[in-house]
Amino acid sequence: MFADRSSVRAYFIGLAVLVLGAIGFRVLVAEAKIFLMKERVELRRPLESVPTKLGRWERVGTDSVFSETLIEELGTRSYLDRTYAVDGDPSKGIMHVHVAYYTGTIDAVPHIPERCWAVGGLELTRNSEGVMLAIDRTAWEPLVREGVEPGKYMVVAVTDPITADIERVAMPLGEIAATTIEFQDPKQPQQRQVGGYFFIANGRSVASSYGVRQAAFNLSDRYAYYCKIQLTNRGKVDDPNGSLLEPFKRDSAELLSELIPQVMRCLPDWPTYEAKSGDAAATGGPVEQMKENNG
Repeated sequence: MFADRSSVRAYFIGLAVLVLGAIGFRVLVAEAKIFLMKERVELRRPLESVPTKLGRWERVGTDSVFSETLIEELGTRSYLDRTYAVDGDPSKGIMHVHVAYYTGTIDAVPHIPERCWAVGGLELTRNSEGVMLAIDRTAWEPLVREGVEPGKYMVVAVTDPITADIERVAMPLGEIAATTIEFQDPKQPQQRQVGGYFFIANGRSVASSYGVRQAAFNLSDRYAYYCKIQLTNRGKVDDPNGSLLEPFKRDSAELLSELIPQVMRCLPDWPTYEAKSGDAAATGGPVEQMKENNG
């Protein structure tokens, strides 16, 4: 049975509308410099290059090496899992550090302790969103660089622990605010596990996984990345109603004051990507430059 002329005409008219609509949409997106699919941004240095000594804090033991199963669950091979102690002595204070890096097409955010610890049988006792941490910013200075909005970014001088070279590293935008949580073992109510985490997404600090989508999915950004920084501690409280959150926040702020510049030294230099996002595809942009820097 043959279709009549009117049906054939309607089919081709509909097809033409779809094709023209698709072409028009692509042209509109290109003219508006909208990037629906994000390109990868590689690390400048591996996260394990973060120094084993950060101020008073020194690594104890060796860095964790995850199994293939854990790596698959984590969703990235770029991570740092390390324990620091004050003066290298766990009796003076200890902190577990976990950093994980994600880039490319991002459709999910990494695991957060509220879910993972609960699955492990622990019970949530305290949870708070966006707690400001007293990060030491006395060494931070305004970034002055051609093509970068004056005063938008701050930089800090970071000394390479091996070569002693000094590098000015751009710090994340925004205050360092972390989601802090505390869990207890129901079988031992005075045993607590306390933690705090935040994200750095496209050069900006955000306190929760929800903020990652807003920061890393800006339609005007060609590239996207985010990095989770999580600190964890365990201890015992004298009172069943007591808490380890306050000493944890104090110790976290001290350690992070040293850790953040070192992590930012590993992460992409976002002011460069931001300044060149409009013509990166035509020139090779920051990605090629960074590959040259990495040898």
